Amino acid sequence: MTLRLAGGIDVGSCTTKSVIVDDGGNILGSHVLYSGTDFEGASDIAWRETLSLAGVSSTDSICVFSTGYGRNSVSFATNSLTEISCHARGCLHYFSGPMTIVDIGGQDNKIIKLDQKGLRVSFKMNRKCAAGTGAFLEEMALRLRLPLEKLNDLAKQADGEVTLGSYCTVFSGTEVLEKIKSGAALDHIVRGLFHSVVKRILEMDTFTDTVVMTGGVIEHNPFLIDLLKTHIQNDIVTPPHPQIMGALGAALYALQEAPHNMD
Repeated sequence: MTLRLAGGIDVGSCTTKSVIVDDGGNILGSHVLYSGTDFEGASDIAWRETLSLAGVSSTDSICVFSTGYGRNSVSFATNSLTEISCHARGCLHYFSGPMTIVDIGGQDNKIIKLDQKGLRVSFKMNRKCAAGTGAFLEEMALRLRLPLEKLNDLAKQADGEVTLGSYCTVFSGTEVLEKIKSGAALDHIVRGLFHSVVKRILEMDTFTDTVVMTGGVIEHNPFLIDLLKTHIQNDIVTPPHPQIMGALGAALYALQEAPHNMD
């Protein structure tokens, strides 16, 4: 029988994501790891892990496209594309346009608007500041001496929140310390931090049509979606495994150029 496979590697500033899809665009395997300082090494490790999970031999010929901040570091990629295009393609695999894609990443946030045909009509990125990104939550977790994975549950269980006024990660850290000093409840502080992320997103652009939430921050902190729902009337959806949408989009683009291999 004829079998086609394709792969996508999304090398972000914080994490590297890898995906292998079959001829129908179904995900056979995926892997996520911290990018560290060696983007090429991270992409190699992510790809080997994905091959293993997909049950695919490393000797099989697979068309691979790369994307993300370090996309030019993927030595085995046959082509590279922007993360804007790949995130859009990944979301279109699950949802129809028109849509507003909100991607909350480790170092930046993106808002991508697609029309009914899935064509991009606008794109915006956050200011050159980590406020409202994954890096912001990581820094605040360190200030609070909390494991990052506990933030979502704390924010969700809180019956109130403290309001944070600063737009700067450094100043927010000082503000958080002042809240602790004044006796504010820990879960109220965390919920306030989550609301700060939502406010940074809301100030970037207007929200039209269905809102699709993606990114590693959303995958690990889904309560952010609940908070966003208190501010907008749009339907909000998330794809399966929102962290790997960029890698999936790259793989789907690669699938269009993948040769047919005899199984």
